[in-house]
Amino acid sequence: MRTFVIILSAFCVLNLSSCATRIAARPGADTVIKTPPKHYEIVRVKGKRYYFWNNTHYRKTRKGYMIIRVY
Repeated sequence: MRTFVIILSAFCVLNLSSCATRIAARPGADTVIKTPPKHYEIVRVKGKRYYFWNNTHYRKTRKGYMIIRVY
């Protein structure tokens, strides 16, 4: 019985230890503009609010304005 408990304990210790490696997340490739230009337009597409200037749509975020594609 003692050997069974030792083997079972060793099995649990070996299986419960993590062998996972840490994967670093890549930074986003999104372009963020801090302040909009003076002559931007606010447009609504499918009920969502976007900012439009220089033939590009932008979405407002906490860090600034992010370029997006509107279909």
